[in-house]
Formats: sequence, structure tokens, C-alpha cells
Amino acid sequence: MPDDIASQLLRDPLMLLGIPFALVGAVLMSLGAQYQHRGVRKVESATVDAEAGLSRSQLGALIRRPSWLIGTLFLVLAIVFQLTSLRFSPIMLVQPLGVVALVMTSVLNARISKIKLNQVSIVAVAMCVIGVAVFVTIAAFTAVEHAISDREMVIILILLGVVMIAYTVGFRLFRHRFRAVAYIIAAGVLYGFVVTLAKVVIARLVRWDLSWLTLVCAVTLVGALLLGMYFVQNAYSSGPPDLVIAGLTVIDPIVAVAIGMVVLGEAAAAPLWAIIGFIVTGAIAAIGVYLLARHHPQAENGEADADSVATGEAAANSIEPVRE
Repeated sequence: MPDDIASQLLRDPLMLLGIPFALVGAVLMSLGAQYQHRGVRKVESATVDAEAGLSRSQLGALIRRPSWLIGTLFLVLAIVFQLTSLRFSPIMLVQPLGVVALVMTSVLNARISKIKLNQVSIVAVAMCVIGVAVFVTIAAFTAVEHAISDREMVIILILLGVVMIAYTVGFRLFRHRFRAVAYIIAAGVLYGFVVTLAKVVIARLVRWDLSWLTLVCAVTLVGALLLGMYFVQNAYSSGPPDLVIAGLTVIDPIVAVAIGMVVLGEAAAAPLWAIIGFIVTGAIAAIGVYLLARHHPQAENGEADADSVATGEAAANSIEPVRE
């Protein structure tokens, strides 16, 4: 009978090597989120674009914005460290460590923005951290990690393809109704698939497996990552960075673990108490994101500002030069 992840760790302590890489990646993610959020808001304040979601002209302005470029550099480094952590450790062990980025981003954003998180926001952050931590602890003692077969990879690719098409079509049809939470959910779901595929691609590349399926996974992974990044930039335009990070650090690991349980059968032998624990702790973390979206001081102000800009400048459709 296969061992659970906790048993594997006891037998092979080297699996813990991924933890420091994941922690450094979380710190870099926090810094990247802060800088990218600043760049997006500066570009928006210097534009008069009526299109819902970031337009092509605004995206072009972003790549000329020093703060956004610095944030992107931090996020690229964060991805490198996170992928390195997946080389050594299971997804369920290192991916949830992203909650460190949530705590750090909340503190940084409060100091930089000179705002004080209200009591509900603090409770919401705590719910996110505790919910994800307990969720993954249960998974570590009940789930079984194993190599993903070609058949399972095809199933994951099909599911991801359906998700990407659904989000793309939905965004095109309902983009004027999208708010920060909608963008965050979309990005979090996509990143959950990205992490799962990244783990597979890394393992196969280490074995020099360059089969067509490995290449398809790599290309699809890049496409999902880029679409997720676009949704994240839109989330920054309508919400504070700690809300974005909260959503990603909750939805991303839960989706990755859910794929492992449903598609890969990693929780097939999990007892009833573990299934109930997954549902309860996942709900706690999700409610934390919801509360943060509703009661975060900047989230409330940001939506009001966005609505007033959209109403007052609905006739404009061009971007003004962005001053550095």
C-alpha cells in the first residue's frame, strides 16, 4: 500500500529541501505583488480608457512603467524559486507556503499605503492562513503522491483547455461585470493547473523525457500562466495587493490538491473525517477571501474610485502618455 506524504518525508528527509526555496519564493511574490499593483494603479490614473479590464494600450504602458517592471522581475524570480521547490518536494508540502506572502503583503501594503487594516480584515487574513494550513496538514497525512500517467496528463490537459476557453469567452462577454474577486478566482484556478503541470514537466525533463505529451504540457502551461497573469493585473486594478495574494494563496493550492484528489486519486483512501476536514477548512479559507474582498479598506475605496472613473470618462477610448 502506498505511503502518505508524511511517511515519505520521514523516510526521505531530503524532500524538505523544497521548503526554503518555497519560502524565498513567497517573499519575492509579496514584493512583486506590491510593485506590480503600484504600476497598474499609476497607469490607470494616467489613462482615460473606458474599456473594462486592461486594454492593449494600457498593457503597453505597463511595460514602460519602472515599478511594474521591478514587480515583474520579482515575480519571475518567485516562479523560479517555486519551481525549484517543486523539484524537491511534493506540491502539497510547498505550495501552501505561499500564505507567507499573504501575511507579508498585508503588512507591507498597510505600511506603504498608510492604512490600518480593520478588525474584519485581520480576521479574514487569519482565516485564510489557518484554513490553508490545516487543509494541507490533513492532506499530508491522508493523501498519497504518485507519478502522473500519460492518461491522467491528458485528462488534466483537457480540463485545463475547457477552463481556459470558458474564462476567455466569459471575460469577453461579461468583462464589464468583472471585479477583483472574479479575476482572482480565474487566476487562482489557472495557477492551480499550472502548478500541477509544472510538477509533471519538471519531473519528465529531469529524466530527459521530451515526448510530444511533455511538450504539449509545457506549451499549455505557458499559455495558462500568461492568461492567469493577465487576470492578476486586472485584479490589481480593482483591488489591493493583499486581497489578490489572499485569493491566489487560497485558491491555487486548493485547486492543485483537488486535482490530485479527484483526477489522480491521491485521496482515494482518505477516511471520512479527512474529507469533512477538507470541506470545512477549504470553506474557512474561502470565506476569509470573501470577507477581505468585502471589508478591506482599499477594496471598498478602490471599487468606488473605479466606478467614478468609468462613469465620468465613458466617452474616452485612448491612452495618455504615461510619465515616469
